[in-house]
Amino acid sequence: MSSKSFDTINLGIYWDRLISIADEMMQALIRTAFSSTVRETHDCSTTLFDAQGRAVAQATSAIPSFTGTAPLTLSHMLAAYPAHTLQPGDVLLTNDPWMGTGHMFDVSVMRPIFARGTLVGYCMSVSHLPDVGGAGWSPETTEMYQEGLRLPVTRFITAGRRDEWVVRLVQANVRVADQVMGDLMANVACTAVGERLLIEFLDEYGIADLTPIADAILDQSERAMRAALEAVPAGTYRHRFQLEGKAEPIGLACAVTFAEGGVTVDYVGSDPVGPWGMNVPLCYTRAMTGYAIKCLTLPAVPSNDGVMRCIRVLAPEDSIVNAQPPAATAVRHAVGHALYPLLMGALAGAMPERVQAESGGGNMLNVRGEFGGRKHSQVFFCSGGYGALSGFDGHNATPAPSNPRGMPVEVWESQTGMVVEFKSLLPDSGGAGTARGGLGQRMRMRNESGFPVTISCFSGRTQFAAQGYAGGAAGSLRRYWINDIEVASKKVYQLQPGDTVTVEEAGGGGFGAPAGRPSALLAHDLRQGFVTSAGLQRDYGLSAEAIAGLNAGRS
Repeated sequence: MSSKSFDTINLGIYWDRLISIADEMMQALIRTAFSSTVRETHDCSTTLFDAQGRAVAQATSAIPSFTGTAPLTLSHMLAAYPAHTLQPGDVLLTNDPWMGTGHMFDVSVMRPIFARGTLVGYCMSVSHLPDVGGAGWSPETTEMYQEGLRLPVTRFITAGRRDEWVVRLVQANVRVADQVMGDLMANVACTAVGERLLIEFLDEYGIADLTPIADAILDQSERAMRAALEAVPAGTYRHRFQLEGKAEPIGLACAVTFAEGGVTVDYVGSDPVGPWGMNVPLCYTRAMTGYAIKCLTLPAVPSNDGVMRCIRVLAPEDSIVNAQPPAATAVRHAVGHALYPLLMGALAGAMPERVQAESGGGNMLNVRGEFGGRKHSQVFFCSGGYGALSGFDGHNATPAPSNPRGMPVEVWESQTGMVVEFKSLLPDSGGAGTARGGLGQRMRMRNESGFPVTISCFSGRTQFAAQGYAGGAAGSLRRYWINDIEVASKKVYQLQPGDTVTVEEAGGGGFGAPAGRPSALLAHDLRQGFVTSAGLQRDYGLSAEAIAGLNAGRS
C-alpha cells in the first residue's frame, strides 16, 4: 500500500486517531503520576513512532522540547538495543542529557509495540522527575557528575518482568524514592496504554503495517512545511543578543538561511560552554529551534518527523548550545528557552507580521524539604507575561516558550507547607504598544513547614528585559526577595521556618508604537487594573487631560 492509496478523509481519520492515542497516553501518565510536577503542571509528553522509528504523532498538550528530543532518544535506544533484540513487554529508559532532553531531571521511557508477533511501532513518554540525587536541581553545578544519577539506555522491563536491581539503584540515589519510582512506573503504565490503543486501532481498521499510514502523514506534513518555508524570502537572517548568566552575561547568535524549501539555523558566534549548569546539549537546541521555526511557519499542522525533515540545525562544538560531556546542564532551559526569542529577532524583518515580541518567560522554583512527616522535592511554576503579536495583546502570566500549567496553590501548600500569601498581576509590567505585552505577577510564599527548606532559583529576565517589536516597549524585569532583601536570581537558598520568598515576574514586550493603541483598549486596561494613570503617562505619552477622560469612562 502506498501513501497515494489514502483519500483525504481516511487519512485525516487515521491521523486524528493516532494523535488521540498519544493524548490518551499523556492523560494516563498525568493521572497515575506521584509527583505534582507531572500530575498538576503536566511537565511531560508522549509520542508515537512507526516501526522505522519515525515520530508520527504526539500529544496535543505535550511539552515542545520533549517531543523535539524524543526521535533522537529513540535512535540512541535502538543503537543500544536493536529492534531485533526487543520483544513484547520490554521497556527501555534513560535520563542521559545527551540522549534524552538535555538534563538528567527528565526520564524517557520507551515500549516497542508488537501486533500478532510483528513489531509495528514504538511509544515513548517523557516526564520531569522530582529528584535524581546529586546537588539537586541547581544552577550552581559545575560538571554533570554533581547533578545526580545518570542512567544510560537501560532495559528496565524484560518481557514484562521488572529489573529490581534498577529499582534499588534508583531508590539508593534519590531523596524521594517513593515519588521517583511512582513517576517511573506511571511512565511505564502510560506506554502500556499506548501499546493497547495502537493495537486496537490496527485491528479495527484491518491494518497489518503502520508504515504506509506513516509515509502518507509524514509526506503530507513535509510538503506543507516546505511550502511554508518557500513563502519566506530566501536569504540569511541574523540576530544576536545577551541574557543573564551565572556571573557574566551570555551571548547568543544565529544565522537563519532559507533556501529551496528548507531552512538551516546556525548558532555560530554563540559563547563557549560555561562553568555553570546552564549549558545546552545539541538535542535540546534542535528541539527548541524546530519549535520556533514551526510556530513561525506552520503552526496549525501537528508536529512530526515530516515537519522536521526540512529544518537543519548547526552549532559549534563546545559552544553553550552544543555542550559536550561533562558540562553541567541542570538548568539548560535558562539558555535553551532564549533560542525562541533569538530566532524571532532574526526573522523580524522577513516575517514582521508573524514574529512575537519577547516574553517574560516561565519561572521554576525547585523546593526541597520535609512536611507532614514526608520529604518532598517539588517545582512551582510561576510565569511572566507573554510577548505581544501584531494585533494581539500578550496573555498575562503565561509561560513561554514552554507550556507547563501553573501549580495549584492548594496542592502546593498541602504538600510542601509553603504558604502562598498572595499572587497578583503587576500593573504597568507589560511593554506598551499598539498591542500590549502580557503582565507579570507578584507572588510571596512563607515557609510554614516547620523545617528548613532548600529553594533553587534559576530564571532570566533579571537584567535583560523582554524587548518589544515594531516600536513596542520592553516589559519589566524579574526580581527576587528573601525576607524582603533582594537577592540574585540564579542561586540556591535556605529558608528557615517563617522565612519568605517574593518574586516579581517579568512582563512581556509590546508590539507596535504605543501611540497606535486604541483609546477603547486603554480604557479597558484601566478598568481591569492592567495599567495605572502613571503608566499611561509614562508609557503611552498621554496627557493628564486624556487620562482624566479615560478615568471618567471607568465610572
